[in-house]
Amino acid sequence: MSKLIRKQIIDSVSFNTIKESRFKTMRISVTAFLPLEKATAAQNALMSLVMTRSCRKYPDFTVLSKKLSSLYGAALTSGFRKMGDVQALTFSVSGLDDRYALDGDIISKELSDLLCDVLFDPLLKENAFDSTECEQERRQLIDMIDSEFNEKRVYANQKALSIMCADEAYGIPRYGDRESVMSATPSDLFDAWQNMLKTARFEIIYVGDSDSSIAFDVFKKRFEAIDRKPVSLSTTVKRSADMIKRENEDMELSQSKMILGFRTDVAEPDSDVMATRLMCALLGGTAHSKLFCNVREKLSLCYYCSSSYIHSKGIMLVESGVERENIEKAEKAILGEIKAMQNGDISDEELIATKMSMSNAFYSSCDTVGGINAYYMSQMLDSVVYTPQEAVDKVNSITKEDVIACAKKLTLDTVFTLTGVSKNEEEV
Repeated sequence: MSKLIRKQIIDSVSFNTIKESRFKTMRISVTAFLPLEKATAAQNALMSLVMTRSCRKYPDFTVLSKKLSSLYGAALTSGFRKMGDVQALTFSVSGLDDRYALDGDIISKELSDLLCDVLFDPLLKENAFDSTECEQERRQLIDMIDSEFNEKRVYANQKALSIMCADEAYGIPRYGDRESVMSATPSDLFDAWQNMLKTARFEIIYVGDSDSSIAFDVFKKRFEAIDRKPVSLSTTVKRSADMIKRENEDMELSQSKMILGFRTDVAEPDSDVMATRLMCALLGGTAHSKLFCNVREKLSLCYYCSSSYIHSKGIMLVESGVERENIEKAEKAILGEIKAMQNGDISDEELIATKMSMSNAFYSSCDTVGGINAYYMSQMLDSVVYTPQEAVDKVNSITKEDVIACAKKLTLDTVFTLTGVSKNEEEV
């Protein structure tokens, strides 16, 4: 895997190249990083979706689709996520690599021009986005929000984080909230677009085997024409929990959900982030983890039980699906597994198996052009960007003592339970 090569276009706008010859396609993405704020999160999210439906040069979805088809079936997408206390809006285009194009076509330039048309010259009507396009994407975004509410595992996770990070920007959903999405106007989206161009930090990622300098020149010309005042980005990290927050919500469910949120005292750019990641994987990140083998399989207390680590915030979540009568037993068992780790109950076999599992995950994440793009994009706000091999080498250098030390730093912050009740119980 080639190492990422980084070049600055202007202040807070960087062009990142990953030379990759294994695939016949290329992918170019532009990610705008903005502070995650309640007042603007929904407008930014909706704006990013509307922008990939049309632009001034291709004024409706049908015309834009024909253009993409003419470029050997290229694809244009957008999405949004949160990375710490930062909202990331990503616009991507993928298509055939230049070396496979016919008649000397330079697809990388065509794709770069198209992406720039979408970013810098959207379809506008009197300082507002097109109302028809806005309504179409508003419905799609509301459907997505509703589907996440209906997926109770996702809902419980988001609810736990909103409780845990109530006084932090990270407690805001990546799309804001339903009410803000419903109230956002075409003029609001125009303002959000203008603010993005002027203040966001931009990271452009080019994955392919063709000469990236052509794409670099396209983006350089467009960004240099913008009068920018980049905003500073930061993420608040709470190192430990002062008290345990407990909240419960009753809902008509066949299976209760329990989320335990921990402060790890380790977050980017701390040197022991990877060790904490390994500790979390050993606890509940693999099919041979302690939570899976002991709490789920041996004790049969959970339908599922897993852990995940948010390195930008120094947060570890343990998620479980349990019967209502087993909630307290499951919590006690989960905390017991953590206590065992803190006391050094980690076998060499467990450590080796977990390292192998993490290594395989790093390697396999880059099995596609999109995977490579996503892998590197997830590190764009980190102090160091690792290739998969460098990440594997770092994992393999971690000792059992390092893992135990990370486990000892855990403090329980939040316990959220989504308790299943029958319809008759709800009515009572």
